[in-house]
Amino acid sequence: MINPIHLRTLLETVRLGSFAAAANRLGYTASAVSQQMAALERAVGVPLFERSGRSAHPTEAATAMARHAVRVLADIDALLAEASSAHGATVVDLRLAVFPSLARPLLARLQERPEWGHSDVDLRFWVADPSPTIREIRAGREFDVALVYQVGDTALSWPQAMRQEWLGDDEYRVVVPAGWGLHAHEPVTIHQLANLPWVVHHPGTSDAAIIDRLFRGHDLRPRTVAHSDDYTVTLQLVAGGFAASFVPMLALHQLPDGVSVLDVPELRLARRVFALTPTEGASPATGAFLGAVGEILTELGVTRTDAP
Repeated sequence: MINPIHLRTLLETVRLGSFAAAANRLGYTASAVSQQMAALERAVGVPLFERSGRSAHPTEAATAMARHAVRVLADIDALLAEASSAHGATVVDLRLAVFPSLARPLLARLQERPEWGHSDVDLRFWVADPSPTIREIRAGREFDVALVYQVGDTALSWPQAMRQEWLGDDEYRVVVPAGWGLHAHEPVTIHQLANLPWVVHHPGTSDAAIIDRLFRGHDLRPRTVAHSDDYTVTLQLVAGGFAASFVPMLALHQLPDGVSVLDVPELRLARRVFALTPTEGASPATGAFLGAVGEILTELGVTRTDAP
């Protein structure tokens, strides 16, 4: 099925001649426009742009589709206006559960998107880690979408009333105070991290158990100087020169000054991000929201490089 949002983006891209110009007009990033056009190409099964380096030129198929898109989008707008006139302006509540490190960047980027900033959908947030969210679902609380994660091989049991969709992997990175002299552009080995002070998760959490197992597997035994499950606090401690830590990419979208992000080859771990939706069917607003979430996660560095 062709996403009308992608048709609007195609129309502006063909009119203005570039992904960057369309992004500026629509309030997206150029990367988001490129991703939407790639999704549209997959949906229609033909190339719509000839890509060369950083430039992309519309093909004849794209130009022809844009002409038809004008009529299609006009019909959609007329249909929505007629429905609104017949039934009154109906505001749809979309009940969302989101884990904390995703909530802030997701909300900020949704507000930047025209289709959400001026829509008739009200987003209702429940912000919590996956375990309490799943307990709420089992207790009867209803969500249209629950965004959760699974760390390593921890086996969260999804409620039968919800189906899961894998959205991507959120990789962990080592963060250290910039003053320590370890830089991202230089090779860093696990041995350079030995005997350093660390901020770690509180014992008993799934993150803490998996990370501890990973570290011990490489004989890395951090000298724990603080426990924190709040990544904002953790990063402030790192920025202040207090300690190193191990955090996922989604927590690094607003990196404070004084923090260096390292890629240590021996320390590979990722959170698998899932969307849970009711098995009995999703609303059109849910589908549009998940489409936006997928694009935003890609912008934030969540990867989809293999099958779930």
